[in-house]
Amino acid sequence: MDQVCHTSEDQLIKKLTADLVTMPEILTGVGDDCAVIEKDEHHHTLLKTDTIVEFIHFTPQEDPERVGWKAAARVVSDFAAMGGEPEALMVTIILPPDTPTDWVVKLYNGLKAVARKFRCSIVGGETSSTLLGSPKVISISGTGSVEPHNLILRSGGRATDLIYVTGTLGGSIRGKHLDFTPRVTEGQWLAKHFKPTSMMDISDGVAKDLPRLAASSKCGFEIYSSKLPLHHNCTPEEALTDGEDYELIFSIPEECKDELEIRWAKKFKDLKLTNIGKFTEKEQDSLTGGWDHFQD
Repeated sequence: MDQVCHTSEDQLIKKLTADLVTMPEILTGVGDDCAVIEKDEHHHTLLKTDTIVEFIHFTPQEDPERVGWKAAARVVSDFAAMGGEPEALMVTIILPPDTPTDWVVKLYNGLKAVARKFRCSIVGGETSSTLLGSPKVISISGTGSVEPHNLILRSGGRATDLIYVTGTLGGSIRGKHLDFTPRVTEGQWLAKHFKPTSMMDISDGVAKDLPRLAASSKCGFEIYSSKLPLHHNCTPEEALTDGEDYELIFSIPEECKDELEIRWAKKFKDLKLTNIGKFTEKEQDSLTGGWDHFQD
């Protein structure tokens, strides 16, 4: 009998979602950072859900406030990748019965910190128990919004478009994955002033997410490994495969290069922007590694 460990996460999702029913108002469903629902001529609704699991996404020794920050910020990062912003979050926590109450209180302090920083509301959720010795699970569902003309999908990239990333890459295993800042301001600025042809956030590593972005745009890609912006003391391999950077990776027409880099440097003085490659008509480079839930 086949087991999920015998397939990739992407293959499993493709199998599970092959015959989903969607209504006409669903502009984008499976396959992008968020689902997009047509609301009115001024706004579209963004929907996202994300889950973190103890021993997979955080260790028992981690500060629960940082765990709470990560749980909520992951969802906010996906809104940023669509050129949007968060509105409301719902929190589901599944806990073994010996979980200290103080741990849960601190977890919520982290969730509230995200809500305050990004001006969104925590509006409810669910609390459930699991068996003694089971891992803690925190799942966040959220709604966001984006102006229709600012909506950015993964699927609009074109051959010869340049590929950029914000910030630096690698080092998540050293704690960066608990303290990242979702690039909401940067995503909205890009959508307003340059409208990237495609964009997503980097959660599973460039080695996993760049091929997804290229495939969604029906393009190949060429990557400039020597130009990868490395986080402190990281190697190029770590920059490609560590994952959980939560930086934006996007494509933009080549003729926008000079203006984009000049204006970015003035607007975001403390945040790098790096051209790491380009889209091609046919597959050229290939990447391996990155995070997959069902493969080693």
